Amino acid sequence: AEASQGHISVVLLGATGDLAKKYLWQGLFQLYMDQVSSGHSFTFHGAALTALEPGQRLMFDVLKKLACPPDESPDRCAVLKDQFLKLSQYHQLKTAENYTALNREIKTLLRQEGLKEAGRIFYFSVPPFAYTEIAHHINSSCRPPPGAWLRVVLEKPFGHDLESAQQLAAELTSFFREEEMYRVDHYLGKHAVAHILPFRDQNRQFLDPIWNRHHVERGEIVLKELKVGRISFYEQYGVIRDVLQNHLTEALMFLTMELPGNVSRAEEVLQCKLQAFQSLRGLQKTSAVLGQYQAYASQVQEELQKAQDYISTTPTFAGVLIHSDNLRWEGVPFLLTSGKALDERVGYVRVLFKNRAYCTQSETLRDAGHSQCKAKQIIFYIGHGALNTPAVLVSRNLFRPVMPEDSWKEAVGQSDMHVFGQPLSDYYVYSPVKERDAYSVLISNIYHARKDFFITTENLLASWGFWTPLLESISHQPLRLYPGGVENQHLLDFEMVSGEVAFTVAEPVELMIQAKFRQSPLVSAWSEDLISQLASDIEETASRTVARSGQFHLALSGGSSPVVLFQRLARHHYAFPWRHTHIWLVDERCVPLTDTESNFFSLHNHLLQSVRVPYFSVHPMPVHLNQRLCVEEDRGTELYAKEIMALVVNASFDLVLLGVGTDGHTASLFPQSKSGLEGAQAVVLTESPVKPHQRMSLSLPLINKARQVFVLVLGKGKHDITTLLSRVGHQPRKWPVSGVSPSSGQLVWYVDYEALLG
Repeated sequence: AEASQGHISVVLLGATGDLAKKYLWQGLFQLYMDQVSSGHSFTFHGAALTALEPGQRLMFDVLKKLACPPDESPDRCAVLKDQFLKLSQYHQLKTAENYTALNREIKTLLRQEGLKEAGRIFYFSVPPFAYTEIAHHINSSCRPPPGAWLRVVLEKPFGHDLESAQQLAAELTSFFREEEMYRVDHYLGKHAVAHILPFRDQNRQFLDPIWNRHHVERGEIVLKELKVGRISFYEQYGVIRDVLQNHLTEALMFLTMELPGNVSRAEEVLQCKLQAFQSLRGLQKTSAVLGQYQAYASQVQEELQKAQDYISTTPTFAGVLIHSDNLRWEGVPFLLTSGKALDERVGYVRVLFKNRAYCTQSETLRDAGHSQCKAKQIIFYIGHGALNTPAVLVSRNLFRPVMPEDSWKEAVGQSDMHVFGQPLSDYYVYSPVKERDAYSVLISNIYHARKDFFITTENLLASWGFWTPLLESISHQPLRLYPGGVENQHLLDFEMVSGEVAFTVAEPVELMIQAKFRQSPLVSAWSEDLISQLASDIEETASRTVARSGQFHLALSGGSSPVVLFQRLARHHYAFPWRHTHIWLVDERCVPLTDTESNFFSLHNHLLQSVRVPYFSVHPMPVHLNQRLCVEEDRGTELYAKEIMALVVNASFDLVLLGVGTDGHTASLFPQSKSGLEGAQAVVLTESPVKPHQRMSLSLPLINKARQVFVLVLGKGKHDITTLLSRVGHQPRKWPVSGVSPSSGQLVWYVDYEALLG
């Protein structure tokens, strides 16, 4: 007792659960073996809701099976295991009284042994819905006395999205201080992942010149798996929440964050990691490809007893393209990929460098160390796969890395195995001197208060803030079905095009419904396919018109629906005859053109700045004249009408793109509009029921003079108005879009499945 640095009580909640049985008790035993001579004394308290006798029996069945590392002598192992069992006891922790009793037991033990309390570790191996109640009990009845520390360890999931994570964080911070909470991501305890930062630090002299956008071609962070474990958990969360938002994102941060001056200082590491989060560019729907293996739906129906017609929209595969907007990584793609029922179980973090060399002589004449034409890469191999062990691989034509000899050893006598298309002999290969389970590493880090191996509240919310918009945007996105295993062939291969990702092999097309809607042609599909078809149809119309008359007059609507179309046209339609195209606006909000509310501002951001339309062929609406907005005396409507008459033959646009509001408005022609629904005026000022109220719009008679009118309707929010429009006749005063009927042109409706079918 006199020599003791103090006593540590470890309380494992959920002590008889799966995680505790498989990893946590072994990790606590490893901690005891490592620290038995450190000066601290320990007791281990297993706790669960199970009553005392059955709980005790279950827990000690697990403890009896604990193993020592291979390098531990059998005699010492037996002694340490016996001591560990004597220091371990079971408690039923269910009520406030149970926690008070546990606190009393710890104090009594300390008093009897004459020990000073160093601190308490509470490990929450329980579902997150139980966190708040347990936290309340610990805070009110089981905190250590002043001068001793408290460490509370929390297991994922930490929420389901940003809002739920914020709520859980707020509840926990009402009971614990930030420095008392240790959120576990067990990937941070895996050898290869944990060594990314130390590797970068120890090899600064080699990496400083090349760890940037000028030299790195791309990064890949991959976790491939064979089976789905807990279907009940997985069906709620899916692959992005289960793996990408946490494990793979953490590895990405280690790659992209700026190196702190001292990688051993937790505060510096966490600050640099947060800055890396803040540099990430927001994700779009087109940043991800998603899949689901074919047997998954029937597994869900069977295990969760769902009805035969139950359709699961949970992705079991995802490939996501991420960019960082800081100067170091600008333009470098980082691919995060994970899935179940794939061809192998493997995890790795791979940095592929650009190769500018051309080698005149045959490669067979050169050894790997001197051939600048061979691929240059650094791979942090997490485990499983061909190597079946954690490893760090560095191409010999890059540099010989500095590796800490006490923890990593160079592999010698390398086999003829190939990794990423190259023989193992092309790499410097290092494996751990002593393999340790990730949980043993993390439990040791909790003991040493190494907060940089855990997820802070700030970093957690930054991660959810990054992923939640993507999760919301893909919640109804169709999933690519794949058979599983080696039969997947090329079905899940995907490629990067203009900042987006798409599967390289097209799915068999059974997606387009072509029918009639309001006596006009209807094209319907999932939104992504519908936009692709619409963009192709616009390009085809433009090319045909330019071939016939030399120019193409296109009038585009504002609002949110066309944004994805603009992006598609900008990134995928390089043959579009932009040089011969005049861009007009169907409607505009009465705000300056530089205002984010302006339709022209959106059109410029998402399309015009990416394509080569001649400056004098872009025709914004003149809403801002004489330093005033939409004042009748300024005659902006007349100016625009005159410009149309002067440039557009017969004032008949080649193509007008319209949208539909939930109230049936189109362009900025609203129900009961005083002007624009009839009469001779070509351009009118109107009033919107929502801000900004003042608008300028093409009139219905002018729209109906167009050669072609395409109406785009997207999203479940438009289902009711779509259904209504399918039943009503020509009533433009009630539903202005019902008045769209080109007098000598063609009307085509483009309606996605959500709007059409709900």
